[in-house]
Amino acid sequence: MVADERYFMIYYIVYRYLCSSKIETITLIIMNKSSKLTIIPVMLCFFAMGFVDLVGIASNYVKEDLNLNDSTANLFPSLVFFWFLIFSVPTGILMNKIGRKKTVLLSLLVTVISLLLPIFGESFGVMLVSFSLLGIGNALMQTSLNPLVSVVTTGKNLASTLTFGQFVKAIASFLAPYIAMWGAMASIPSFGLGWRILFPIYMIIGIAATFFLAGTPIEEEKNEGKASGFGECFKLLGKPIVLLSFIGIMCHVGIDVGTNTTAPKILMERLGWSLNDAAFATSLYFIFRTIGCFTGTAFLRMMRTRTFFMISVVMMALSMIGMWVGESKTMLYIAIALVGYGNSNVFSMIFSQALLALPEKKNEVSGLMIMGLFGGTIFPLFMGFASDSFGQVGAVAVMAVGVVYLFTYIRRLA
Repeated sequence: MVADERYFMIYYIVYRYLCSSKIETITLIIMNKSSKLTIIPVMLCFFAMGFVDLVGIASNYVKEDLNLNDSTANLFPSLVFFWFLIFSVPTGILMNKIGRKKTVLLSLLVTVISLLLPIFGESFGVMLVSFSLLGIGNALMQTSLNPLVSVVTTGKNLASTLTFGQFVKAIASFLAPYIAMWGAMASIPSFGLGWRILFPIYMIIGIAATFFLAGTPIEEEKNEGKASGFGECFKLLGKPIVLLSFIGIMCHVGIDVGTNTTAPKILMERLGWSLNDAAFATSLYFIFRTIGCFTGTAFLRMMRTRTFFMISVVMMALSMIGMWVGESKTMLYIAIALVGYGNSNVFSMIFSQALLALPEKKNEVSGLMIMGLFGGTIFPLFMGFASDSFGQVGAVAVMAVGVVYLFTYIRRLA
């Protein structure tokens, strides 16, 4: 409970900051007069995008309730990332046919259905279908929602608006474990569902987001010419900026997922802590990632994207050094906080750079960039092999390779 109290204390400070008069300044930064109304339902969709992160806590409860082993329980989160590989590019092609807004609405519908199923039970089959639909819905949403932002905000504000969207998404990610925990402990009315009360709560929000977006008029530019097919879409990887951005997204997500899984293990290995004590490392990472998303919105308005990207990657490099050699709690905490803050805005900056480089192919580029989220499967795999052979420094070394690549990407930014 000590870790939970520290977590809430830090997050409460962020929450009070948001509720202060300064939120008006941030709102004005990311919104112009013509997009104030349309940006609100879009940001609510970003909150719905964060529902996918409930798979972490949910899979642990399913494992306990169904007496599953680790390899079987890990099938659930792995399945979520798998659908990004399958559906990202087809979604980009679908957007050319029906438009970005309708594709986002479709993703919300799939997400709502995925959240409805666990209300009726938590058998292995039901949860497998539910998490599969959650992954498919999120793949559709991540691919279509980001380019929809480019419709409701100007090009120069795109990176900052995407960053603010990631902050809104992070709020949903943060709340999921606590709603499930409160339901399991009967701290909130759960109507006999226990931890599964998380699903109807998020389902209601998903329904609200669907109706809110459906009722908001958004004028999309008409797609001129013939829609791209799979071959033409993948040919875009032949353009250096697209390929390098794709690899950059893979590295970003790999470091993100890698830190979440490895940070507690580092504390356990170096400090001899139990898993319960070391679990705060993941919370610490997420806190600073959330703060980074929020403050990054303002920083991207005040400085060049290239400058802020360089600062972010330097922070990540320092973090890798700290996690490699750190032996004290203070140094390791600082290292985890640095990678959380530094990595928080990398996705938005790389994604916006790729979209702005090929504005006539935004849908296709978006699909390719979201397919890069598959890096969340690849990096942990190699980190596992490395840590088995060399300890957690091996896992840090794999993440460091990703950081080195991000250094090479700096010269691609304006």
